[in-house]
Amino acid sequence: MFHLNSDLHWPRWIIVAGVLLLNALSGSSIRADEGGTSFWLPGQYGSFAAVAPEPGASLAMVSYWYSANASVSEPLGFGNDLKLGVDASYFGQFIVPAYTPDTTILGGRPSFSLAFIPARSKVSADISVGGGSAAASDEVTGMSDLYPTAQLFWNRGVHNYMAYVAGSIPVGSYDPNRLSNLGLGHAAIDIGGAYTFLNPDTGWEFSATAGLTYNFKNSDTNYKNGIDFHIDLGASKFVTEQMYVGLVGFAYQQLTADSGQPAILGDFKGRTFGIGPQIGWIFEAGGKEVFANLRGYKEFNVKNRVEGDGLMFTISFPL
Repeated sequence: MFHLNSDLHWPRWIIVAGVLLLNALSGSSIRADEGGTSFWLPGQYGSFAAVAPEPGASLAMVSYWYSANASVSEPLGFGNDLKLGVDASYFGQFIVPAYTPDTTILGGRPSFSLAFIPARSKVSADISVGGGSAAASDEVTGMSDLYPTAQLFWNRGVHNYMAYVAGSIPVGSYDPNRLSNLGLGHAAIDIGGAYTFLNPDTGWEFSATAGLTYNFKNSDTNYKNGIDFHIDLGASKFVTEQMYVGLVGFAYQQLTADSGQPAILGDFKGRTFGIGPQIGWIFEAGGKEVFANLRGYKEFNVKNRVEGDGLMFTISFPL
């Protein structure tokens, strides 16, 4: 089994860097940019974000629930349409296979992953304005876009560093005339890095992951999201050799304006903040060391997005 004072190459889950549009749900859980939807899922990285995985293949399974709404005074743009009084709910089962070769690049350990998401999303709106779909309620079940990620990890004692590049391949379930979607309708690329302080002697850990997202134009709607900045945070303390508790949080701010949105929306820059508790376990199953984490977020100080609550359960194991 895992021991706190063994070494710093701990098993970890990888909720890949740009993997999800989640909170955004790409039309489902309306969150920033077009339809309030962003490529980056705020809070997708938490504790141990910069700790290198062991060489070999691994699989992370991430179950994500999200429920949120926006008031009738908060319009959200869907192409040339406006929706007011939006309610959104989403469940996605993130499947993230990863491979970490036993080699180094620039002194760091590389790791590669690809995420895809069978999901269900439901969106309703009290008021619809525009020339597109007049549907007041819509739901869809299907597959997301694909989210490849490449990472590079370095370790210097209690200090751990990670750089990443992530993107989206727009092959998911998407229809510009639909209120609820599981694909973004456009490609995106996200570049950033992470730092983790991890002291095996005291059991204390702190992580921060920050990055920037560049969005390509949605050719179906001629809408282009602005550049987004995001930071995810996690802090934890091992209370036993197998269990830790702590807090997680995130901040998300759109830096540049959208283009192609209805004039009434202005620059339509989105933002959101979130905070919540987390608990994690490391245990053995079938002779393999398994990592599990449960964390939740409450959003606040939200602008041009729906506001709500999210719950994420992750289980990761070597193959």
